[in-house]
Amino acid sequence: MKFRRQRQEEISLNLTPLIDVVFLLLIFFMISTTFEKDRPLELTLPSSSAEVGQEPPQAIDVSISADGQTAVNDQIIKDPAGDALKAAIEAAGQGHPDVPVVISADALSAHQYVVRAMDAAGQAGYVHIRIMTSGSGQ
Repeated sequence: MKFRRQRQEEISLNLTPLIDVVFLLLIFFMISTTFEKDRPLELTLPSSSAEVGQEPPQAIDVSISADGQTAVNDQIIKDPAGDALKAAIEAAGQGHPDVPVVISADALSAHQYVVRAMDAAGQAGYVHIRIMTSGSGQ
């Protein structure tokens, strides 16, 4: 009896997915690596004998109550509708227009008072204006 021999299929391993994964890992590690910046020069900065000027304030705090009373850095402004608010913001900023103005208004205060404070800060030359909100969500 003659038996037919079965063909032996050639066994092969497909390496394409393995190579793809290796390249993806290589790209991931190359992108996520932080490089240390070496400074090739040692610098000795010059010193000055001049006095250091007055430090600018951290922020100018404008508070507005529910009835429209306005205070700049806890000093109540008598007439916030006039130029008094602008003058108080300029005085609190000590001539540093890059200092942020933080406006915190009562939840029941009219929108007009907040806009008035923002307008006064803008007229005084302040462009970094922030509005303080409550984080509790009440």
